[in-house]
Amino acid sequence: MKRITILGSSGSIGTQTLDAISLLKGMVKVDGLAVGKNIKLLKHQIKKFKPKAVSVSSALEVVKLKKWCKTNNINVKVYSGREGLIKLATISSISLVVAAVVGAAGLDSTIAAIRAKKDIAIANKETLVMAGDYIMKLASKLNVKVLPVDSEHSAIFQCCNVWEKSKIKKIILTASGGPFYKYVGDLSKITVSQALNHPTWKMGKKITVDSATLMNKGLEAIEASVLFGIPIEKVEIVIHPQSIVHSMVEYLDGSVIAQLSNPDMTLPIQYALTYPERICSKIKSLNLCEIGKLEFYKPDFGKFPCLSLAYFSAKKGYTMPAVMNAANEVCVDAFLSGNIKFTDIAKIVKKAIVSHKILKNKSVDTFIKADAWSRDYVSNLIKKGI
Repeated sequence: MKRITILGSSGSIGTQTLDAISLLKGMVKVDGLAVGKNIKLLKHQIKKFKPKAVSVSSALEVVKLKKWCKTNNINVKVYSGREGLIKLATISSISLVVAAVVGAAGLDSTIAAIRAKKDIAIANKETLVMAGDYIMKLASKLNVKVLPVDSEHSAIFQCCNVWEKSKIKKIILTASGGPFYKYVGDLSKITVSQALNHPTWKMGKKITVDSATLMNKGLEAIEASVLFGIPIEKVEIVIHPQSIVHSMVEYLDGSVIAQLSNPDMTLPIQYALTYPERICSKIKSLNLCEIGKLEFYKPDFGKFPCLSLAYFSAKKGYTMPAVMNAANEVCVDAFLSGNIKFTDIAKIVKKAIVSHKILKNKSVDTFIKADAWSRDYVSNLIKKGI
């Protein structure tokens, strides 16, 4: 039995991971669960999965949760905040941490887990965007596996023969195109509800907005570059509306290896949990004749400037991706709150990138410092109405 911690168990990936575990019939035991503010859902998860320890964002909620556990005769340790995430990521009994905390908040706990020699099922692309080189070098040094959970990166992982990694010509990262790929209206007038109406995937609000701006695909391009040790110039994005081909790898001899399946996150999540084993899953078998056609198009970098910003940041390296990522997080939150327009996201992120003076010291503190600078800079711009 594999014992795991899930950081971000109330989010889209977290809940789907628990659904997958329920179908694995005793192959995986959950020892740690961490949520932000969704205490109601956490209580349900505690009853069902009986973890050793849990973590919430607020110290105030710790008192309430401990009282609830005592009333219900439940023996579970309760932690909170950054320290809580680290405690759960380093539980001695676990061998795998599912890193599904949204945004940069997952950096410390992911690094702590690697230092404790826990394998990582990475669903937090922002962590790799912020400090990918540092994380991958640390994982390699400590012989820790970093297993992708994103459907695209899981596909690449499955297409990559380890012994042929040096023979890769390029990675072809597919994108559904989001809700606005064929949109011909004024993008500045896009509403929050329109941006959250993704045509293929059911996800959290932040990642759904990122998919609408295509920033998510830019972040995934950086993640792919880091995970597989491929220069960002060798990561190509193609629009694939059917979301059947999850990504491809082209080798030097011209062979292109693709991973296909119906769009269902159960498959990449399950594969990360059971790797290197493959077992039966609940997803519907792929019927190509029923699908009829698979389409591929070039992305419009002019219409979706976040793609260019992501590639630019990756090429600059050092702290620039961390600054871009933090700026985007603040902007997305501001858009969801109705404080800026949809098209302001890319404009403000660009201002942060242009204004940032790169820090070349590759340490965790440096990345955190760059992240904090970017958040302050962008928050001030938004307050001023720029």
